[in-house]
Amino acid sequence: MTLQPARLLMILLAAAAFPAMAQNLAVVNGKPVPSSRADALIKQLSTQGQQDSPQLRNMVKEELINREILIQEADKRGLSNSPDVKNQVEIARQSIVIRALVADYLKKNPVSDAEVQAEYDKFKAQAGDKEYRARHILVEKEEDAKGIIAKLKGGAKFEDLAKQSKDPGSAANGGDLDWASPASFVKPFSDAMTGLQKGQITETPVKTQFGFHVIKLEDVRAAKIPAMDEVKPQIAESLQQKKLQAFQQQLREKAKIQ
Repeated sequence: MTLQPARLLMILLAAAAFPAMAQNLAVVNGKPVPSSRADALIKQLSTQGQQDSPQLRNMVKEELINREILIQEADKRGLSNSPDVKNQVEIARQSIVIRALVADYLKKNPVSDAEVQAEYDKFKAQAGDKEYRARHILVEKEEDAKGIIAKLKGGAKFEDLAKQSKDPGSAANGGDLDWASPASFVKPFSDAMTGLQKGQITETPVKTQFGFHVIKLEDVRAAKIPAMDEVKPQIAESLQQKKLQAFQQQLREKAKIQ
């Protein structure tokens, strides 16, 4: 069979149109809506737990068509040229590009297992091998702290006197600070606490930047440090944030700010 030139031209034109149509989700008032836009939105929805399916793709298609209709109408009304809209668009653009920059930086500067292990070892060393349960009473003046110590020696109950403590987090609980590692407290406090025997109270007020403390050691136990696998994600995220902060600081130091 021999095709006539006109028929052959129509077939060739139709064949050439297929790839272009495949790249577009739809054409609205002559303006194409690219399929890549749908793919990007579906990818975003997938990260939020949506399952890719024909139903989801159809929903996305309809949504993008509706958006295109609305944006065309907004453009007709000149809303895109509004200073307020331009500012919002620029802020949104910056957010998107900055997210891409962050993703690119983290991809090229990943947190290594060695870095995570080193941070975990540092955490273990700081936490120590013991946990302490202590009570304290915080006051502003040294004389008040000395008066409290005298009352305790006279038989007063620590829990009762703790009601006057300036620490709102523990005053209502008899000064109880719960189980914690020495690293959880400022050094003068932790030094005094770890120097006590079980049931013992500090003989003199302990001064910190918060005021004067009277400390009672309730008990000591072996520290319960979580296994590496339990805290690895949190450590990795913390190290990522530190890397990003350092990266931002480096850029800021290089920037010319007037």
